[in-house]
Formats: sequence, structure tokens, C-alpha cells
Amino acid sequence: MNLTNELVAAHLEEIGVLMRLAGENDFRASAFDRAARTIESLDSPVANLIEQQKLTDVKGIGKSIAEDIYALAETGEIPVLSDLRERVPDDLKEWLRISGLGPKKIYKIHHELGITTLDELKEKCADGSVAGLSGMGKKSAEKILKSIEWLEQFGERCLLNEADEIASALYQDLKQLSGVEEISVAGSLRRWKETIGDIDILIGADSDHASAIFDVFTQNEHVVEVLGRGDTKSSVRTDQGRQVDLRIVSPKEFPAALMYFTGSKEHNVVMRQRARDRNLSLNEYGLFKLDSGGNTDFDQPVKYDSEKDIYAELDLAWVPPELREDRGEFAWFEKNDSISLLEHDDIRGVLHAHSTWSDGKYSVEQMARACIERGYTYLGLTDHSQTAAYAGGLKPDDVKRQWDEVDQINEKLSEEGHVFTIFKGIESDILSNGNLDYDDKLLEGFDFVIASIHSGLEMSRDKMMARFKAAIEHPATRIVGHPTGRLLLQRGGSDIDLNQLIEWAAEHNTAIEINANPRRLDLDWRWGQKARDCGLQTAICPDAHTTKGIDDIRYGVQIARKGWFEKQRVLSTYTAKELKDWFNS
Repeated sequence: MNLTNELVAAHLEEIGVLMRLAGENDFRASAFDRAARTIESLDSPVANLIEQQKLTDVKGIGKSIAEDIYALAETGEIPVLSDLRERVPDDLKEWLRISGLGPKKIYKIHHELGITTLDELKEKCADGSVAGLSGMGKKSAEKILKSIEWLEQFGERCLLNEADEIASALYQDLKQLSGVEEISVAGSLRRWKETIGDIDILIGADSDHASAIFDVFTQNEHVVEVLGRGDTKSSVRTDQGRQVDLRIVSPKEFPAALMYFTGSKEHNVVMRQRARDRNLSLNEYGLFKLDSGGNTDFDQPVKYDSEKDIYAELDLAWVPPELREDRGEFAWFEKNDSISLLEHDDIRGVLHAHSTWSDGKYSVEQMARACIERGYTYLGLTDHSQTAAYAGGLKPDDVKRQWDEVDQINEKLSEEGHVFTIFKGIESDILSNGNLDYDDKLLEGFDFVIASIHSGLEMSRDKMMARFKAAIEHPATRIVGHPTGRLLLQRGGSDIDLNQLIEWAAEHNTAIEINANPRRLDLDWRWGQKARDCGLQTAICPDAHTTKGIDDIRYGVQIARKGWFEKQRVLSTYTAKELKDWFNS
């Protein structure tokens, strides 16, 4: 096995969770938790310590846990973990998703009532059995039932736009309150992950303002349930089924807390180790010097006023939140003061949009005027091609009539004084043999073609790659649409070799879009480094079927930033003339 620090830590962490679900000694389970955190924060590969048989030299790794790790290295298994996986029913692990149910309570309910499934849990909550257990009560049972209902209705995670809308509404209510000196969204939403679990908001305020701030937070019109309220943290459930956590820290602690609660966990592990390498300790409370024994000396804080100051103390330039995934940011920001990432204001026009000619809800002119209202200077109209009959795909005669309409609207807008261009595009289906959806003569008449796959998504990798290769090599193809075909939280993507696909597209001067529809966000940001290495171009494409859908560009920009795309490699930042020249290149 390739035993990374993260993999070993994950195995140890799972042991701790399963021990508690099995009702075993909590002290022993905690030992595995501590060992997991220790392995995560090592500044060298744990594999080296395994090879040298020196795991017990690390503080927090005892002989027994060391033997477990050695067993993992030798056999690929840890006996105690294998045993726990057999003894603990899989259904109980699902209970961990229920708000208010930790491993100890889960074991208690399972052990005393003899139940394992979610349906049984709902039944026992409803008939009073759970309420009758010591330490539970009627409110606990009601809370469990309500949490199960939310999970069944909404799922554990949500799309990026949903989380963004919830957080924005709460943020606006909180930021103007008396005593709020600093406020930010944190967690995976600040890093713009494609799906979001709980939503995190952080406020810097003196403690005497905390109660009033929490009052406003918990009484917000979108809050349907208060999950918990303390002196520094409150959690609520919104009417969309999402949990939102608000933490309040002192203003001086805010930068360190924001860094910590933004994450990612992987980024934070490296940051903490960089601090220790410089005889410092970094945590959510601040940056401190270490004492002679290597412990955090809270009486010796290091002065800082911002996240930027903390990064500087660790010999790094400030890292944009989108890049905090431990995927190359440390090597870059050790040597560079900044990075030129795409900005929202760089976008000049809209590519990939549908009208009533296919499955869009608004006319070509309505879509064009919606773009003008938003300050854009062009619209790349791309209705569906004929094979997509389910989406009203255009027959060849329809295409020619649409072109006439586009010419008329372009002329009309020009006469009104608008500097705006509607490009004649099409979202052509890539057929099963790799051909595009019209004959070459008709394809030559479009300003550009987005080639996409909408059917046969379960093809084998070899057949799918041959299909893409043929489409990319076709001279009419200028952009590949949503390459994996995934629908987030609904279905996975096709089995394709994205490394190869990116190389082919770059070689043929063809872009791969970042489909900005929050259900897609495809090309995935994780392929951004490969795209950067190959010089791949992209386009931020809202795939808009309504005028409101145009605004999804916002999410595409964030995914492009997360994928390390700079302005120069994004077609949507070109002027209309530059874009026309590129289409014809």
C-alpha cells in the first residue's frame, strides 16, 4: 500500500468512531483520535517511520497503535479495524449523519432497544421508546425525528448556489449589527467547493455583543429550528434543510480563526507544521511562540492583523481561499507574491445559452437584452442540435431560420446604439461514432460549435474516448461541453480519461468549457493543474436556459479560480472581435 499520512490517519480515525459505535472504552477510542491527529501533522512521510520501525518515537503513538500501523503496512489491514467493521452494522454508521446523535448515543439506542435501521429508529422515536431511555427524553427524540426528516428530504449536502444564497441572506442580516467588527463566510463555501455540507459563518466581536448577535441569527425568518446555542457558537436549521453554524470570536482572534475554519483540513495541517518548523504554534486562537518544551506558550502571542500577516510569518504570500486544498499552493506562494486568477469583472460575454428555439424559456432577443442589462457585449447562442429531439433540437431548416432571426436582432440592437453581438452557435450532440450532428456544409455556417455528449454516457472508456477524439479533431468543434456529463448529487460522470482529453483539446486549439450550471460545474476544478500545464483554454459557460441562468457565470468563475485559471486562458474574457478571430483560428 502507498501509505500516506492522510490514509493512515483516516484508518485510525475510523477505528475511534467504530469503537464508540460498538460501545467500547472511550479512553481507548480517544487514543486512536489523538494518534490520527498526530500522524496528520507530521512534517515527514509516515512511511519513513514505518520503514525504520520508529513509530513509537513519535509522541502520542504507543506500542499498540504502532503495531496496528505496521500491520496496515504489511497486510493492508488492521485486525482491530477489520473486526470492528464486521461487528458494527453499516446502518449505524448512517446514523452519524443525524444532527444531535453522536457515537455514544447511537450505541445506547442500538444496544438498549435492539434496533439498527433508520426506519426502526424513526419508529422508536415516534412511539416513545427513545424518549424513555436515560439521558434522552422527549425533546431529544423529537429532534432526532426532525433531523431524519430533513436528511430524507434534502440529503446531506447541497449545491453551491443553494448554500451561497442561504449564507448571503444571513450574512446581510448580521453584518450591520452593533458590535460586529469582522464577518466572513468560512468553511468549504469560502473555498467554493462544488457541493456544501454545513454552512459556516464567522464573526469577530467582543463577548458582550455575542448574545444579541445570536438572537438575530437564531430568529432569522429562514430559521426553522435552533439546533444548539452557546456562548461562542450557535447552530440552526434553515427552511431549505441546511445547517448553519455561527461562531463568534474576539476581533483579535478573527484572522487565525478565519484561516482555521476556512480549511481545508489538508491545508491547515501543512500550515501548522510550517509554524512548528519556525518554533511557532498556529491554531484557531492565534499564532504563538513555543516554550522550551515545544508546547504552545499562550503568553507569547505573535502580533498579526490579518490572514496575510500570518502567512507572512510562515514565509508565504497570502493564499486565496479557493486554492487552500494542499494541491500546489505552498510551492507557488513560497516563491511568488501573488497569482493572476480570473476575476468576475474580467468576463465580457456569455457563451452557451439556449432560447425558445430549443428548450430555453426566453426568446433570442430576450436573452440578448438580459446580457446587455448585465453589461456583457456578446451572446453565444447555442441551442440544441437535431438529435436532441427531447430538448427541441433544431432541424437544418430551423437552423437557417434562426440565423435569419439572429441577423435581424443584431441589426436592431445596433440601430439602438448597443455595441453587442449575437454569435450563431450550436450545442451539437456528439453522436455515438464521434460525428457531429449536422453535415459539414451546415456546420461551416455556424460561428462556433460546442460539442457535447448527452446520451450513451455509460459507454466504455475506450469507446467514449474514441468518440471525444473524433469530435475534437473535427474542424468545426471549438469548445467541448460539460465533458464528464455529471449531475452533482444526482449522478456521476462518464468513465473518461480527462488527462488525455485535456491534452487532445489543447493540441487541437479547442477549449473545454467550465459549465457554470451549479448542477454540473464541469470541467471539475481538480483538473485545473493539468489544464494549466497543457495551456488548455476554457470558457465560463452558464448553459443558461433562462435569463436568470445567465447569473450562474458567478459559480463558473469561482470554479475557474479554484482550478488556477488566469484571465488569458478564458475565452469569456475576450472582446467580441478577439473571440471571432479565435473561432476562425
